[in-house]
Amino acid sequence: MILIFGGAYQGKLDYALETFDIAPDDVFRCSRDGALFLEKTVICGLEDFVYSCTAGGKEARDVLASIKPQLRDKILIADDISQGLVPMDATDRAYREMMGRTLIWLAREADSVYRVFCGLGQQLK
Repeated sequence: MILIFGGAYQGKLDYALETFDIAPDDVFRCSRDGALFLEKTVICGLEDFVYSCTAGGKEARDVLASIKPQLRDKILIADDISQGLVPMDATDRAYREMMGRTLIWLAREADSVYRVFCGLGQQLK
């Protein structure tokens, strides 16, 4: 598994497509409905999946751990939402905390971890 994270609009998906020679049609974009389509190589927008878990009262890392074998050959892309002001809304605070826990778990489990800033990737692991 490869984890790519960074701020919003930093070029994470473009970086993944170019670096790992992936076709754009091999990308699944998460939405807040909680679905994960594991037939694609790249799972992008993982923060939306985590939001749906938060709203549904599920721990995102537990859901991902339950499908860990299916994630072995995937590239997971997520926004880092840990920067900036702490949200006033309780659900948004819980989402931010769960996103942090999920990224920590993914970074531990991933074979490689990249942070992308301004389109430039830095391998952390």
